[in-house]
Amino acid sequence: MGLRRQSREAALQILYLADIARLSGKQAAEIIWAGTNIPPKARRFGDVLAAGAMAHRAEIDLLIAKHADNWEISRMAAVDRNILRLAAFELLYELDTPVSVVIDEAVEIAKTFSTVDSGKFVNGLLDQIKAARPTPPPAADPTHQRELFPS
Repeated sequence: MGLRRQSREAALQILYLADIARLSGKQAAEIIWAGTNIPPKARRFGDVLAAGAMAHRAEIDLLIAKHADNWEISRMAAVDRNILRLAAFELLYELDTPVSVVIDEAVEIAKTFSTVDSGKFVNGLLDQIKAARPTPPPAADPTHQRELFPS
């Protein structure tokens, strides 16, 4: 498994733990990272994804709800909604990652961590959400230098 996949899976675990246990992102991250031996570079990417998805959760949830016909976010499986949050964040804010990679990774993670039908569900929603992706700026994104999980 590649380092970026490990980062995404750890970020999903952080989001899931924070969501289910009602922990702060920082608390959830500390718990998840304590149980892994992921290299620092992969950990950094996982933190960027988890912190970003949490920081933009309200906006991302509105976007998911807009495209999730007859589905309330609160009624979605917790794993599925957090995969969607994670992938939507990456689609909207991590513009150096190709759309197809973000969606393929989310689908594979859904197949691994959720139900048989979750891959199709995640794929269908992300296929619609990708239209909201902004055009990448010409320069590198300075947001990677921001503080993660602010107090």
